[in-house]
This record gives sequence, C-alpha cells and structure tokens, in this order.
Amino acid sequence: MRLLLWFIGLSALVLVTWLVWGGSLEARFTLQGAVAWIEGAGPWAWAAGIGLMAADLVLPVPGTVVMSALGLIYGAMIGGLVAAAGLMVAGLCGYGIGRLIGEKAARKLLGDNDFERGRALFSRGGGWMIALSRALPILPEALSCTAGLVRMPFGRFLASLACGSVPVGFVFAWIGAVGREAPGWTMLFSIMVPAILWLAARKMTVHR
Repeated sequence: MRLLLWFIGLSALVLVTWLVWGGSLEARFTLQGAVAWIEGAGPWAWAAGIGLMAADLVLPVPGTVVMSALGLIYGAMIGGLVAAAGLMVAGLCGYGIGRLIGEKAARKLLGDNDFERGRALFSRGGGWMIALSRALPILPEALSCTAGLVRMPFGRFLASLACGSVPVGFVFAWIGAVGREAPGWTMLFSIMVPAILWLAARKMTVHR
C-alpha cells in the first residue's frame, strides 16, 4: 500500500509542476523557441538540449519538442543520438535520486513488506515499465525514481532505459529534421519498438 501511495504521490508532484508551470514553458518552448534556446549555447548546443531533457525531472519541459528541435538543428542521425542521450540522462538522474535514499530509509518509508514487493516487481517486470514509458508524460520520472528507490538491478534498468530511449529519441528527432508535425503513428511506434527491443534484450540475457 505504501509503495502505491509513494508512486501516486510522486506522479501527483510531477503533475502539479505541469499544472503550475507547464503552460508558460510550453508557450516558450515551441519548436522554434526551443531551437533558439538550444542554439544560444553555441558549440555546446547539444549539451543544452541534454540538460533541458534532464531538467524534465523537476520542470515541465516539453521533451518531445526539445527532441524535435535537436533533429531540426543536427539532422535525424546526430539529433537522434543527442535526444536519446538526453532521455538516458534524465532516466539515470531519476534512478540516482531514488538510490540516494538509502535502503534503510527506503524500508522505513515503504515498510519492509512493500519494499520487498517493489523490489520483486521491478526486478521481474520493471524493464517493461521503463522501456514502454519513455514517450509518455509523467510516468518516466515517477518510474525511474521508484526503480532506484526499490533497488532495481542497475544493469536491467540501464538496458530497459536504452531500449526505450533510443527509438523514441530518433523518431522525434526525425520528425524535427523533416519539418513535420508528429504523425498519428508516432506514439504507437514509440511503444512498439521499445517493446520489441526489450524482448530481444531479455532473450539475449536468458541465453547467455
């Protein structure tokens, strides 16, 4: 029960930041606005893009717009690599924040039973949740922090994070590079491809 309350509370906190600051940031970070902000960093524009996406942990930065802006600036390939790196950094920061809460404190926060349930849940099915959530709002931040809190194995977290981040980063960078609005298949693609990659990664791990 405490684990569920933790997750709901974390998601609500992310949602509140969207409700309070989301409108102003979305108005500022239109595609052209994001391009101008990122290019303002000069030769470090790629780092500015990654930093913006990492900031999505605490600020309602429109990540899909930032990824499209990176595609517009750098093209689909380089922009996709930078966008995927930004998603990876954001996920790793969330996981790290969860891990910063020591295991003893995490057990006090959740209770021993919920801590062990959470660890078992994320050890078994956490990879699917992490991989499939990267293109969705709110969930990635809450899931990454919770994965760190309950000590999801880092290797499994990293693999699932990569399976979700790489295709999502490339598809939105491609959208920016070709100057299109996000087509209807974008969300389906951003969920199906990570699912296929994570399934393949799991099979490779099992057969080793």
